[in-house]
Amino acid sequence: MPLSRITSASIANSAISAADIADGTITAVKIISVANTQLTGNIVSSQIAPSPTLNGDITVTGNTTISGTGFIQISSGTTAQRPAAAANGQIRFNTTTGLFEAYQGTQWINFVNGSTPSVSFLLVAGGGGAGAYNSGGGAGAGGLLTGTQAVVAGTTYTVTVGAGGAGASGATGQGATNGSNSVFSVFATTAIGGGLGSTNGQFAGGNGGSGGGGGDGYVTGGSGTSGQGFAGGNAGSGSPAFGGGGGGGAGAVGGNGSSTTKGGDGGVGLSSSISGSAVFYAGGGGGSSQGAATNSAGGNGGGGAGGGGTGGTFINGVAGTVNRGGGGGAGGYNGTTGIGGAGGSGVCIISYPSTYKVATTTGTVTATTSGGNQIYTFTDSGTITF
Repeated sequence: MPLSRITSASIANSAISAADIADGTITAVKIISVANTQLTGNIVSSQIAPSPTLNGDITVTGNTTISGTGFIQISSGTTAQRPAAAANGQIRFNTTTGLFEAYQGTQWINFVNGSTPSVSFLLVAGGGGAGAYNSGGGAGAGGLLTGTQAVVAGTTYTVTVGAGGAGASGATGQGATNGSNSVFSVFATTAIGGGLGSTNGQFAGGNGGSGGGGGDGYVTGGSGTSGQGFAGGNAGSGSPAFGGGGGGGAGAVGGNGSSTTKGGDGGVGLSSSISGSAVFYAGGGGGSSQGAATNSAGGNGGGGAGGGGTGGTFINGVAGTVNRGGGGGAGGYNGTTGIGGAGGSGVCIISYPSTYKVATTTGTVTATTSGGNQIYTFTDSGTITF
């Protein structure tokens, strides 16, 4: 007796195997829908013809062979429409990115062209620690490097992210240090840590990626590194209200301290959009002052503001921003010794087109996508393999 029509309601969650349909043909008009139904055994095209539509969840056990010269249409949808409970091996076309993707491990990855041959990068060293006490110098920003670099597939590269320098403290204003260097091992040049700010006639503004500002007894600011940053500003002259120089930034020299009003402002940093958004990095720290003075500003790019004297809003220097490489702001003096701000730690950001395969990383790193690019942001040291 021929079969007229079978629905999923007629055979709920059951199985029809190839042995049950000996050399027969199930045509499209005889199948309304197959939902939550399993097809087992060898099912050949002559048994399901000509072009039935199967709706619902279908599980096929065993190997599946699809012949023909046409196409297979797979699921497609936006990133927001990805399955809530994804499983390894699922594939789909992402209409948001315009790329095929598969679920692997704990994330969706793109079907790509193999390893990237080159990457763009931003490398920033740690900012210097600022000076303090009588007209301390603002600290220099960490050195900033950016560019495009060829890489080799399967090679592991080391990323070292420099820490910020310590700020000066205590009645004598001692203890300021330069920031630490940052390294991306495939690139030959090291980003140099920012120079410390001058302190109370004891330490000159340090040389570094950007130089530390001059201060009491050491008027001239420290030097920056060519291609990475600028010099620190010079201290003002006169007593009791002269200001320390601002730390140099990646985009400009630090401001000179005033002889009567305040410390020099920190040098401006540089803007980069490698993360997917425009962000300033490596701004210098502001210099401090004593007497009736106002606060100086840190340079745009994470530089800390400098402490003021009696007329200032605050006397402690502000620390440079973490993972921006800003120099610390210097501590002021109004009868009490302000503390110099610490430098901000550095960062390494690596980017390449999402059409290439995902990299393998270790350490403190965040992987994101933006504008058709894979982006890896190292906020501490680690490794990356393309």
